[in-house]
Amino acid sequence: MKDILLRKLVVGELATNCYIVGCATTGEGMVIDPGGDAEAILYAIEDMKLDIRTILNTHGHIDHIRANTEMKEATGAELVIHEYDASMLVDSAANLSSFAASAVVSPPADRLLREGDRVKVGSMLFDVLHTPGHTAGGISLVWESIVFSGDTLFAGSIGRTDFPGGSLELLLHSIRTKLLTLPSTTTVLPGHGPNTTIGDERKWNPFL
Repeated sequence: MKDILLRKLVVGELATNCYIVGCATTGEGMVIDPGGDAEAILYAIEDMKLDIRTILNTHGHIDHIRANTEMKEATGAELVIHEYDASMLVDSAANLSSFAASAVVSPPADRLLREGDRVKVGSMLFDVLHTPGHTAGGISLVWESIVFSGDTLFAGSIGRTDFPGGSLELLLHSIRTKLLTLPSTTTVLPGHGPNTTIGDERKWNPFL
């Protein structure tokens, strides 16, 4: 894992994990789930000396997309999300922001992702897994022994399924067939809360 530069920031009112990923060889980078606190994210990008080429949303809820506009304006990066959640970016009711303090819309996606696609960051290729259940277009992103699980799988928990587009049956199917099949030593970097491993979640997660 020597090629990867990685920093986690906890942002926004719902303490979302925003990940800044960089390629040590090329200096190219990606921001995953800029859910708020744009200034702090941009400061970290500058500190890491990265050229951000991709802004990736693991799904379309407001706490994962709130700073999309600022990120795109500052970096000019390509905004990517799964095709099933793309409409949430530009619909404040669908992304749930209209139920919060203020309605928020994001720029539209530049690229729509599907199962089996890859996202390139410098010399690194991240595999896209479609892991619906929290939302219809939720994804997880895999590189070597790391998986960014969004709000699909947490340490000792799973994503909520009571929002529109949610399905407990579908979420559990996604976790069991897409994530728990990864090696036990795979580090899980979730959308909220602490890191975990696939092995620990197989053993101890009470929902599984």
